[in-house]
Amino acid sequence: MPPVAACDVAVIGAGAAGLAAARHLRREGHSVVVFERESQIGGIWVYTNNTEPEPLGVDPTRPVVHSSLYASLRTNLPREAMGFREYPFAANKAVQRDPRRFPGHREVLEYLKDYASEFGISELVRFETEVSRVWRRGSGKWEVRSRKKNGNEEHVDEAFDAVVVCNGHYSEPRIAHIPGVDRWPGKQIHSHNYRVPEPFQNKIVVLIGSSASAVDISREIASVANEVHIASWSNSNEECAALPGYDNVWLRPMIESANEDGTISFPHGVKISADIILHCTGYKYYFPFLETEGIVTVDDNRVGPLYKHVFPPSLAPWLSFVGLPWKVAPFPQFELQCEWIAGILSGQILLPSEKEMMKDVEAFYDSMHASGIPKRYTHNMSGYQFEYNDWIATQCGTPKTEEWRRKMYHATSLNRAARPESYREEWEDEDLVLQAYQDFSKQMSCKQVS
Repeated sequence: MPPVAACDVAVIGAGAAGLAAARHLRREGHSVVVFERESQIGGIWVYTNNTEPEPLGVDPTRPVVHSSLYASLRTNLPREAMGFREYPFAANKAVQRDPRRFPGHREVLEYLKDYASEFGISELVRFETEVSRVWRRGSGKWEVRSRKKNGNEEHVDEAFDAVVVCNGHYSEPRIAHIPGVDRWPGKQIHSHNYRVPEPFQNKIVVLIGSSASAVDISREIASVANEVHIASWSNSNEECAALPGYDNVWLRPMIESANEDGTISFPHGVKISADIILHCTGYKYYFPFLETEGIVTVDDNRVGPLYKHVFPPSLAPWLSFVGLPWKVAPFPQFELQCEWIAGILSGQILLPSEKEMMKDVEAFYDSMHASGIPKRYTHNMSGYQFEYNDWIATQCGTPKTEEWRRKMYHATSLNRAARPESYREEWEDEDLVLQAYQDFSKQMSCKQVS
């Protein structure tokens, strides 16, 4: 084995990705500082009733609320499949814990706190410390400028060998383009600022989107709203279809326009009067602190160029990103990406040359273009996350994805599509749950499992 090199590494963010980065970097012998602008670990999993004063979230000068959780949110993956591999997300029957297979957001936060406690990660975190600028010196070192969030201290500049970006991508809303909406007199809000259904009492709501949050929120709003119209490109171009089981929810094609008289136009000349447009339209990757002299860009939500969604070839391995892919089970993937980064920084794992990495990136982009896949789906790993994870596992010399985890993920996806109202309570994969807990019992570090 080549000699191990220890690096000074800055990790931006103490959510699940940042915690995994800190864990694996320190285990590999690196010195780690984690910068976290909030007062506790957990990132997106820290719930707050607070919302932003600008409900669409498009004003770049607005005070940003990091969390996008709504009060009733439960995971859409079973805990067994979503947990870190080395620290299973086993059911905890202690008082005030949530032992359900699809727990609420508070239980996920408690799990992340348990993970941080188990591996002594909190001592590496500088809380309430906001990073305002990250740039590369002429010497090759990376400079990180930070300041205490609520203090009067001056900015502090510190040099690091490497920076790992783990700031998440669920805080900067993407908004649907609606012709005429600037003249429409109703209210608009992004799901980033949705918490509870009460503000939608007796309203007529047009909800845009078809993702997991759109499914959950539309059902919840339907309990108090007069009407909910779910507009999506994925809905057929028919005049309308009622949502099974609901007498006040309709599936519609995408909006054609919003009008000055307060109506919303759909295909086939259909118009409805509406009070609120709710955008459940996802988020943008956003790195306002990062300066790379144009090397790394965000173009139609493609962060690139990145080798395997992690390393900019010309800056590798000294700049890396964790957690960009979506349509994945995130925590196990974070774990593998972080182990890979840590091993490369120490010299235990070798990257291809810059030229070879760029060739790989360009081939990936070319294949997307040839298949007609828009840039904004660059980091969508639907259909190949486990092949990607197993490729990284091979680079690290660690076991590939457990077969039960792969099967459980797919079984849940099918069950969620077939039973969107009840999949969190009804399932048919108990054999896989048994296999998972048999694996968990071998994990000596998992204090939840007796």
